[in-house]
Amino acid sequence: MFTGIITDIGEVVETQQRGDLRARIKTSYDTGGIDIGASIACDGVCLTVIELGDDYFDVEISAETVGLTNIGSTNWPAGRRLNLERALKVGDELGGHIVSGHVDGVAEIIAMKNEGDSTRVTLRAPDALARYIAPKGSVALNGTSLTVNEVDGTDFGINFIPHTKTATTWGDAKVGDAINLEIDTLARYVARLQEWG
Repeated sequence: MFTGIITDIGEVVETQQRGDLRARIKTSYDTGGIDIGASIACDGVCLTVIELGDDYFDVEISAETVGLTNIGSTNWPAGRRLNLERALKVGDELGGHIVSGHVDGVAEIIAMKNEGDSTRVTLRAPDALARYIAPKGSVALNGTSLTVNEVDGTDFGINFIPHTKTATTWGDAKVGDAINLEIDTLARYVARLQEWG
């Protein structure tokens, strides 16, 4: 379980296809405090640590995860920066919203516009997920907890303040980018209950 509050920006060192995809991610986390088997959200994808070094951790990524996330379209090349968040501990501040790290699909950035020091970003969600996105609701985009400004069909808008652009990888964003999208858990269950209505 995560909160969508990014605590480190990692970097892909290398990836190798070994049955599953294996990735080495450089981090500024104290890896001495990370256990093998720990969960770390990498651009919003909950991944299990399988190996540790002084300044890196390794993860394995299943074919299903590759297919459902932006890993499938980008292959996480060496040098790619990733939003990182360690799993929530009991007693931690819940500053964002409840995020599972189970990406639902991939959205695309279709427009960006500066508004003062902030940046307004419009994304297009997959048809099957658009109904779960509501104005003033929460979404996780590349692991970042964000508030939706407006919704127009499958398109929705997010506003990035300067802090978010520097504390995460959102300062690197550009039109056409594929973005990991996790819808709000509450929205998912409300919709499911309505189906049974």
